[in-house]
Amino acid sequence: MNHDLPDVKQHILNIGRRIILGKGFSAVGLNEILSTAQVPKGSFYHYFKSKESFGEALVDSYLHDYLAQVDGLLQPDGTPAATRLMRYWRSWMTPGDSGAAECNCLVVKLSGEVSDLSEAMRTALLRGTDQIIERLADCLAQGLRDGSLASNKDARHSALTLYEMWLGAALLTKVRREPSALDAALAATLSLLNLPPPELPALPELLEPRTD
Repeated sequence: MNHDLPDVKQHILNIGRRIILGKGFSAVGLNEILSTAQVPKGSFYHYFKSKESFGEALVDSYLHDYLAQVDGLLQPDGTPAATRLMRYWRSWMTPGDSGAAECNCLVVKLSGEVSDLSEAMRTALLRGTDQIIERLADCLAQGLRDGSLASNKDARHSALTLYEMWLGAALLTKVRREPSALDAALAATLSLLNLPPPELPALPELLEPRTD
């Protein structure tokens, strides 16, 4: 283990996030995480009472980073709120090396896997997704005020509908290994919001918290 690391707990979470994004939560044992992180088991249990408590902290850490990136995309920057909102949705669509959209989001990865296995992790996922929806609703409300979105929209209901649709599309993308579900979600979003196709450049990376 590198004893110069400033935060051993965060180091374990970062390594665990990277491994679990690839394999899922249930398929990964603590020994794999600890050997990769070069952390002894005693240090792990100093920070986490169990693998479940580690999973809860992992979700919280991931969503903290993710929400910071959501804020960066949605915060007022002089552009219409509708433009910022579509910038966020388009961030889901960046193709990976295979040419298919890669949805390496821990929420997508874990929602179906752990929600029936761990109440603590389910609650952490719910808490985080509620915060995402709140931010989307705030941006939608700004769009109603600045006139970039139709005034007959309910911000909270629209935010919930859109997030549910995109999350489902992300799951289908993982099953199909091609981006048609996300393409359909984009078209449906534009229709729901009465927007023309946006003239925005694709983002260079998928919205995914850094682990370094």
